[in-house]
Amino acid sequence: MEIRDAHFPGRAPLDAYGNGGFRFANMSHRGSLLCVPSGIYGWDLNVAAEFSEEAFQKVFEERADIEVLLIGTGKDLVPLPASLKEKFREAGIIADPMSTGAAVRTYNVLLSEDRAVATALLAVD
Repeated sequence: MEIRDAHFPGRAPLDAYGNGGFRFANMSHRGSLLCVPSGIYGWDLNVAAEFSEEAFQKVFEERADIEVLLIGTGKDLVPLPASLKEKFREAGIIADPMSTGAAVRTYNVLLSEDRAVATALLAVD
């Protein structure tokens, strides 16, 4: 797994999703996103089958500032592997998989409430 060079330093609500990308902070990004307290990063994943501990390394690095991780698994909900769910539990992070659309909406609400939230979002067409 590799975090792309694309990086927005800071937190911002997500204005739109679809067509293979996202819009936020008057910018657009094609591909998946990882939104953590240190910023918004391009995420080099395309399908939930690629989820691994390594894919979420940035989340684990920033775990002290994350209580809830919303995981957008694409158009449909895809459950997390039990071993990955256990790694999040050990790190003190509530990991909640859901469709990407639901994750975007929930992230925006929790962000507006200034909650310790992060999100990992697979892009959808």
